[in-house]
Amino acid sequence: MLVTGFEPFADAATNPSWDAAVLLARDWDEEVEGARLVVARLPVVFAAVRERLAALVAEHAPDVVVATGLAGGSSAVRIERVALNLADARIPDNDGGQPVDEEVSPGAPLARQATLPVKAALSACRAAGLAVEVSLSAGTYVCNATFVHALEVAPDARVGFVHVPAATDMALEETVRAVREIVRATLGHAGPDLHVVGGTLS
Repeated sequence: MLVTGFEPFADAATNPSWDAAVLLARDWDEEVEGARLVVARLPVVFAAVRERLAALVAEHAPDVVVATGLAGGSSAVRIERVALNLADARIPDNDGGQPVDEEVSPGAPLARQATLPVKAALSACRAAGLAVEVSLSAGTYVCNATFVHALEVAPDARVGFVHVPAATDMALEETVRAVREIVRATLGHAGPDLHVVGGTLS
């Protein structure tokens, strides 16, 4: 399985998505978990992320792809359900790119759903007492673009995107626990996703 995080951006020194991926890999026991884990750091660059993802998928042929990124201002880990084929960057990426009202993948549908078991992952995290919720919008920045591209370059894998809070809003160790539970739930779940409530009123 493949778990990705991002390099720092917007003048930040670190990115908790990558920090969490590193810690996840450090403590991962392939024999206990029943799967080999590969972690990779992605560039916060619209024009480069698809090629990087495609190379990783071609090299490792993962059955599961969980991309992670930072959601500033959030106090919970968010399992993203919908990838939107729209780029509308509020700030430039790390290469100065700033697409506005552009399709991430020209000609593709406006939206696609995650193919990992979102509700099963949510249920596992709630059972573990973790602050995790389902989100219906991954935004319109590089995180969302990565979600779109991951679904396209890994069509045979279970693919999802997870937004994590800043380290000031959630302890990094707690973030790692949540990502680990999401990964484990995805690896351990077969068949249709659970039919449980995960929506919100807003």
